[in-house]
Amino acid sequence: MSQKSMRDAINDALHLEMARNPNIIVLGEDVSGGAGGTSGQREASGGIFGITKGLLPKFGDHRVIDTPISESAIIGAAAGAALAGLRPVAELMFADFVGVSLDQIFNQMAKFRYMFGGRTTCPAVVRLAMGAGMNMGAQHSQTIYPLLTSVPGLKVVVPSNAYDAKGLMLTALRGDDPVMFFEHKALYPRKGEVPDGDYTIPFGEAALVREGEHVTVVAIARMVVFAEKAIDAVEKDGITCDLIDPRTTSPLDLDTILESVENTGRLVIVDESPPRCSVAADIAAQVASQGFRFLKAPIGIVTAPHSPVPFARELERAYVPSPQRIEAAIRKVMQE
Repeated sequence: MSQKSMRDAINDALHLEMARNPNIIVLGEDVSGGAGGTSGQREASGGIFGITKGLLPKFGDHRVIDTPISESAIIGAAAGAALAGLRPVAELMFADFVGVSLDQIFNQMAKFRYMFGGRTTCPAVVRLAMGAGMNMGAQHSQTIYPLLTSVPGLKVVVPSNAYDAKGLMLTALRGDDPVMFFEHKALYPRKGEVPDGDYTIPFGEAALVREGEHVTVVAIARMVVFAEKAIDAVEKDGITCDLIDPRTTSPLDLDTILESVENTGRLVIVDESPPRCSVAADIAAQVASQGFRFLKAPIGIVTAPHSPVPFARELERAYVPSPQRIEAAIRKVMQE
């Protein structure tokens, strides 16, 4: 297998599936590069994060479509295209801008299949770059997957590594439901082993990243990387942990989490989102409801504070859950 970044892995998935299925289109701001230079030739840079690089010369501007700076237009066009038989991939440059297009997602895409009695589907993928850690300020740094996880009719994907990102994207592109595909900006350059060919990862199947005996740690997206560092630290004192990466928050693989908690008796959940109405709070509630008898200690939750994301580097570093905070939460549940 090749070593590829998450950026390249998602790009691979788009290239593979667009070549296989002519009904897939890509639309968004600068996804085909805009007009660059004095020649008027398109740069085909693939947007500000380079995810759609190379698609324009291969598939043409009738399938790789630059849009106006209007998130509501991008998502509205994607919703209509999906109903008309295409399979759109719509890019929102930053996940934070989803609010501008929330009606199209919340009231339209998510409800088409239900309101039309299953006679139509909405096979649209919405790509959303998310996350703090790059000093982009409060309006460009949020992890808002809890908001869309709460909406019935949507599937929500939160990969933590390049391998999963490619396999989950291929699954998303082949499904018949609207998928909100969250990509953490800080993970784009992070490399891992990724097959060159075709493979898929089913939605609703968590990954058991590490195995242990004492604590179950559930971590989402970039927090998986930080949780591994915390687990390495506590292992020096003989504390071993299961580390579970849900990979999708809707559907959520609660069975795998409950099975692990039954074995360890302790649970720590790590979520970059603020604590109120977060995915961490949801998982804690479901485990407390369905697996209370397994618990030997109160559930530990590590999240960002209930605050906008700071711009200042030092404050943003304090805002994001750190390996040290995760380590402290693991040690605390061991002492209960």
